[in-house]
Amino acid sequence: MKITVLGLGYIGLPTAVMFANHNQEVHGVDVNKRVVAELSQGRVHIEEPGLQDALNDALQAKKFEVGMEVTPSEVFIISVPTPNNDDALKSCNLDYVKSAVNMVLPVLEKGNTIIVESTIAPRSMEDHVQPMLEAEGFNIGEDIFLVHCPERVLPGQVLHELIHNNRIIGGMTPACTQKGKEIYSVFVEGELIETSASAAEMSKLMENTYRDVNIALANELVKICDELSIDSLDVIKMANKHPRVNLHLPGPGVGGHCLAVDPYFIAAEAPTVSPLIQTARKINTSMPEFVVQKAEEALEYEANKKILVMGLTYKGDIDDIRESPAMEIYEMLKNNSRYEVVAYDPHVQADFVETDLNTATNQADLVLILTDHSEFKSLQPSDFKNTNDAMIIDTKHIAEKYQGAENYYHLGNISKVGQKLVHI
Repeated sequence: MKITVLGLGYIGLPTAVMFANHNQEVHGVDVNKRVVAELSQGRVHIEEPGLQDALNDALQAKKFEVGMEVTPSEVFIISVPTPNNDDALKSCNLDYVKSAVNMVLPVLEKGNTIIVESTIAPRSMEDHVQPMLEAEGFNIGEDIFLVHCPERVLPGQVLHELIHNNRIIGGMTPACTQKGKEIYSVFVEGELIETSASAAEMSKLMENTYRDVNIALANELVKICDELSIDSLDVIKMANKHPRVNLHLPGPGVGGHCLAVDPYFIAAEAPTVSPLIQTARKINTSMPEFVVQKAEEALEYEANKKILVMGLTYKGDIDDIRESPAMEIYEMLKNNSRYEVVAYDPHVQADFVETDLNTATNQADLVLILTDHSEFKSLQPSDFKNTNDAMIIDTKHIAEKYQGAENYYHLGNISKVGQKLVHI
């Protein structure tokens, strides 16, 4: 098959390379000149284990090429961002999806298949994408096949999960579904689940909404236990020993392009019957402010203190800062002129990020660990010897060798922050 993938980001690029390394002719398209230039030189522009080697293999086999123009293909896979609109319930912005469809239309031929992998609001395929094709005279399910196949992969494990995860194949018609199954069977070893496009849209959104709601419960527990001086992490650990309980872990908020975005797409389409989803979002979006409040309590609201923010990404061992609560916390603190704020993240390359840990920790009064990078697991007291006997608030409970120290706090014992402390 000849396949064109539109959007070469965190999902589109691995998908394109995966098809190429399974003997398909793949043309990757992106509107970002820098992305196209980097890939043309054989360099990946995102951090994902194994992706550089996979790209090397695809280029060496001459199965993958990149450009900014859409060329004729048998299959078109759309994997572009779907940000929130700036409205009350942050509804789904389909501008990039519609733009990608419009890029495909001039080269679209009968017998082609269009697959939308982008996460979209319920009924987007039915109410928005299908009419665009029908307006051009195409009969869906007969001369053009239209499918929604949402991605379901975890950053850091994308290449493995593309192959082994079950894949939802949501066709606009049964014939569309069969076309989608035929295409993904090239490399997917998990189950190819047949359904309608609208059910596929809702399933993807509910997978992430389920997690968002459960994280909100854990985050609300942190606030309750903070008020009542109870260790919330102990509570979660004990409760999860019940055979039918599995409380999620709390954190500084919820980020990324899925959990922090997808629930809004459901709520915006059915606002009067989604109060639980909306409340969960409010709880999770309140956590950065809660962490900042605790940071100020730890410093007893004194000015001219140095705060070190460790970790800026929304999850560990990746470079993705989209919708990151850590970034929100950093910016909230940075905008407070009373503090000196320094950021350290070994996975993020940016001018404002300090690259040397010793420089970052120098004379710090408070350390906030906001991301669960593997590098932070091995942190030891000696790594903070040049601080001002800094307190550590570890919102991910990851600094294993520091746990138990008198100046170490996590979201379990966060209620003790602000009390008189004896530093080690």
